[in-house]
Amino acid sequence: MTTREELYESLDRFTSALVAGDPGQIEWVGGLHYTENNVALEPGDGLWNTLTALGPYDLRFADASHGQVALFTCVTETDATSPCAIRLEVRGEGIAGVEIVVARNKDEGFPFLGQAFEDKPIMLAEVPQGERSTREELVRIANGYFETIERNDGTIRTRFHPHCNRVENGVQTTNNAGFPLPIARLGCEAQFALGWYRYDDELRGRRFPLVDIERGIVLAHGFIDHAGKVGEYELTDGTKVSSPVRRPHSYYLAEAFKIRDGAIEQVEAVFHSVPYKMPSPWEGRV
Repeated sequence: MTTREELYESLDRFTSALVAGDPGQIEWVGGLHYTENNVALEPGDGLWNTLTALGPYDLRFADASHGQVALFTCVTETDATSPCAIRLEVRGEGIAGVEIVVARNKDEGFPFLGQAFEDKPIMLAEVPQGERSTREELVRIANGYFETIERNDGTIRTRFHPHCNRVENGVQTTNNAGFPLPIARLGCEAQFALGWYRYDDELRGRRFPLVDIERGIVLAHGFIDHAGKVGEYELTDGTKVSSPVRRPHSYYLAEAFKIRDGAIEQVEAVFHSVPYKMPSPWEGRV
C-alpha cells in the first residue's frame, strides 16, 4: 500500500512540474482523469500556462488506503493571487487523476476581501488516538454539515466544537466582525441555528474521495445550487432578512473538514461560480 510519505512525494513532484510548466515531468497513468474548475482538460492546459508562483501556504493531507493526496494553497497568475485546492489520485509512481479548484477572485469580482493564506494549527495537528473516528463516521459527520446547510432551517444535523471556525477562499467567515455580512460575526453552529443559509437549495453531487483518519480530515467536492427564488425570509430568532442570491447560480467546491472527537473543529473551502446546475465530469468515478 502507498504510504503517506510516498503520496506527499507525488504531490511535490506534481507541484514542481506545475511551477515549471512542464507536464512531461509527470508519469501519467492511462485513462487519466484531469479537471480544472470542473472542466476536463489535458495536462499542460489551464494553470500550467499561467502560474507564476505557488504560494507558501501548504495545507496537505492524505488517504493512503485510497491513494489520495490533497493540497490547499494559493497560486499567483501574473497580477492576481487566488486560493487553490489540488487533489491527486496516485497509482504506484504515476498519477491517475487530478482535480484542481482555483477561485480566481479577480476575474469573478468575488466579494471576499482581506484574504490570508496562513497555517492553521488545528488543521495540521494529528488527532489523538482516543479522539479519532472511523472512515464511515468521518464521512457521516462531514455529510451532516451539507445536510445542515441545504435549505437551512435551523436544524443542526452534525456536531460542532464550540470554537469551530470556517475559512472560505482565504477569508474567515465565522467570528469575523469585519466581514460584510453580519452573520459572519457568529460561530459555525450559531450561524446554522439561525437558518441564515435558507437560500442554499441543494448540496448536489457530494463526493468524499479522501479521508485522512490520522489527521481527522475529510475532503469533499460538490455543488451548492441556488435557484434564486428565495427573497425575504425569517431567521429562527424572528429577524427578517433578504437573500443575497436572487438569480440561478451554482458554486463548485473543494471543502476540507477537520473532525476531532466526533465534532467539526475547522472548515476550509475553495469554491467558485459555475453555470447553474452544471454537471460533474467526476460523476461515477469518486
